[in-house]
Amino acid sequence: MIKEFENLTEEEYNCLLKAPVLVSVLASCSYKVVNESQKADAIKLSHLKTYTANPVLIPYYEEVEKHFKMEFDKAVEKYYPFNACKREELIKDIEKTNAIISKLNQEYASGITRSLNKYAAHVKKARHSIFQDFIFPLPIDGLSN
Repeated sequence: MIKEFENLTEEEYNCLLKAPVLVSVLASCSYKVVNESQKADAIKLSHLKTYTANPVLIPYYEEVEKHFKMEFDKAVEKYYPFNACKREELIKDIEKTNAIISKLNQEYASGITRSLNKYAAHVKKARHSIFQDFIFPLPIDGLSN
């Protein structure tokens, strides 16, 4: 287990490992379908994150990468069709990560939040981070634009 996650339950640990997958699904499932180019970008970026992430987060992204594609496909199946109801369910599942991240030490929590924000922005290619706007409505100390 990743050292920074030692105080988490197995369920919380697994939830954090799925966070990039859920963010990717939210970012790439516009217009009630999966945008295949955004899905491909998300999968590609999950591999790159193991090499480009803050060195402290590399063990996290190595674990995420192991099952990313399989978990992405499961999440797409779970949240399909991407209507308002399923989108709300997906957002609620992502919001669970906020409470879990708040259990981590502040430096690691800030790093993982920044990393996931950048990840979501890249996948979505939006002007602002949907992850921060929808998932982290409460400010986390040390995070500001």
